[in-house]
Amino acid sequence: MASFHLKIVTPDGSFYDGDCEKLSLRTAEGDLGILAGHIDLVTPIGVGEARVTKDGVTRHAACIGGLLSVAGGDVNVVATTFEWAEDIDIERAALAEEKALAKLASNSLSETDRKIWEAKYRRAVVRKNTAKNNR
Repeated sequence: MASFHLKIVTPDGSFYDGDCEKLSLRTAEGDLGILAGHIDLVTPIGVGEARVTKDGVTRHAACIGGLLSVAGGDVNVVATTFEWAEDIDIERAALAEEKALAKLASNSLSETDRKIWEAKYRRAVVRKNTAKNNR
């Protein structure tokens, strides 16, 4: 299968820089798959599981927000969070999910706080499920 250059960066720095045969991730509009020769595009990244395939081996990661661009055959991901499944602490993600659910059960949250805790809940669920389903 043909490959393309993929670069993934996060606020912590360069995360991945190398060849890739396929990238799948959640965008703000839904799931998207990128193969070599994909048309140029720029789109916001949603909250979900990402899959990076190289040499026929697929690695899974939790990808939380950011921006995806495809230009001239190069693919760049600028992600708020990008964690390989094997690096995710499942227990910590489960505790974050429980804490967010407890906060969301409160009727005294402002609209802004509710949105923040909903985002924390989605992030925790994606991290936990990505880790549990791909070990």
